[in-house]
Amino acid sequence: MTPRAEAVHARLTEALSPAHLEIVDDSMAHAGHAGAMQSGGGHFYALIVSESFAGKSSVQRHQMVYRALGDMLRNDIHAFSMRFTPL
Repeated sequence: MTPRAEAVHARLTEALSPAHLEIVDDSMAHAGHAGAMQSGGGHFYALIVSESFAGKSSVQRHQMVYRALGDMLRNDIHAFSMRFTPL
């Protein structure tokens, strides 16, 4: 796992205590992509299974993830897609 992917994993683990968490750093597939080059951030995909999502709407779940990633969304992450589910 790349250092950025490890940081994403650590933040999501701390904030959401997931039962299952997969982080895929897909940055190399986007090498040369104009937006990625300008921001310097990576492309990530996450599969998150957490009891924290129970009773939350899709928007609330997104907000929880974005809040956990915080400032990484400004500098370290150019694109982030996710799939999530409660336990």
